Amino acid sequence: MPLCLCGNWKAHMTNHMLGLKCVLCGEEYAPDEVEYVCPKHGDEGVLDVLYDYAAIGRTFTREALAANPDRSMWRYAPLLPVSRPLPAAGARLNVYASPLRAVGGTPLYRADRLAGELGLRELYLKDDGRNPTASFKDRASAIAVVKAVESGRAVVTTASSGNAAAALAGLAAAAGLRTVIFVPETAPQAKVAQLLIFGATVLLVHGSYDQAFDLCLAASQEFGWYCRNTAYNPYMSEGKKTASLEIVEQLDWHAPDAIFVAVGDGCIIGGLWKGLRDLEALGWLDRMPRLFGVQAAGAAVLADAWQRGGEDIRPVPPQTLADSIAVGIPRDRIKALRAVRATGGMFITVNDEAILDAMRALAQRGAIFAEPAGAAGYAGLVRAVREGLIRPDERVVVVVTGNGLKDVRSAIQATGEPHRIEPDLTAVRATLKGLFR
Repeated sequence: MPLCLCGNWKAHMTNHMLGLKCVLCGEEYAPDEVEYVCPKHGDEGVLDVLYDYAAIGRTFTREALAANPDRSMWRYAPLLPVSRPLPAAGARLNVYASPLRAVGGTPLYRADRLAGELGLRELYLKDDGRNPTASFKDRASAIAVVKAVESGRAVVTTASSGNAAAALAGLAAAAGLRTVIFVPETAPQAKVAQLLIFGATVLLVHGSYDQAFDLCLAASQEFGWYCRNTAYNPYMSEGKKTASLEIVEQLDWHAPDAIFVAVGDGCIIGGLWKGLRDLEALGWLDRMPRLFGVQAAGAAVLADAWQRGGEDIRPVPPQTLADSIAVGIPRDRIKALRAVRATGGMFITVNDEAILDAMRALAQRGAIFAEPAGAAGYAGLVRAVREGLIRPDERVVVVVTGNGLKDVRSAIQATGEPHRIEPDLTAVRATLKGLFR
């Protein structure tokens, strides 16, 4: 029998996806009419997935969701473009014995110590470093793997600064798919190690992430590989939106006032907005949170476009230690900018020093080890509070997008080297003098 992702295949024999809509011209396409982008705009024609919410709402209720023991992202299968059982050819993808079943369902912690420091009543941290390959990008890559199996492809490819690639390599390995990964040669060694250990063919590009992205697109078209690239593949937002579905459900259907998240290509914040719009369409959202996109000051192309009030960008070579958001040409810029504007949010920039401070604060007072990009969202909140952009009585969620083990060098930079001593108690006393009072 063909496999489905939520465990109840009879309930989802009909895929409620209506089609795809171009964010630039509004043209709509049937699900099988185009695979990636609007043909009128080439690679820039980013598409949004459309659903039949009336049909979804007839069987998918909050009560049914509460009774579902599956805590992963697949509990939202009726709102995903892969709810139809996989074809027989994909039977090798045993989701019940696969890391795909562990994606999502990440914890949402109440961070009272940090809230107290900032003068906030309620602060929550969504720790997506708990996903199988330790980053938020598992959500999108899980969708990519299933879509690749559905399409009968044996090879999946992507360009990434590290996290998306690791997510794809790990989850594709579980499904028996081969991966070809394009990453800039500046990617942290820990992320490259993940790719290699998962068996990916890794191509280190002598250039930027943006150059790796374009090369990956060209290669996927040349060799017929399934392409996971952010924005180019419209289904990646659908995986990422599950984080906002979880946040609202974890808060007992009382949405936060504001959500802070780091932004590079723009797909994560666009995905969060899509999830909130899904909930709104179903009548499950009591208010629309303001979305705050946080960019590194050295890679702030979207913040610049937002400030100027348009959707055109001025590409700038990125310069930041937060490699996961070091993007000069954001590919999902339209969705990202509209997500912020439509919700009454804003873009905030933070320098690398503030990001390192945020890494220490999250670890030492929130018990979450975040990589630089993962901590950038919290750095943005600190600045927003300082500038009076967040009221003390507001409920705030910060999405931590990646684990600190992804970039150990930056973690050491944030904390300093350990104390090196001789093996005797005198050395211990001398070192501790002045540290503990």
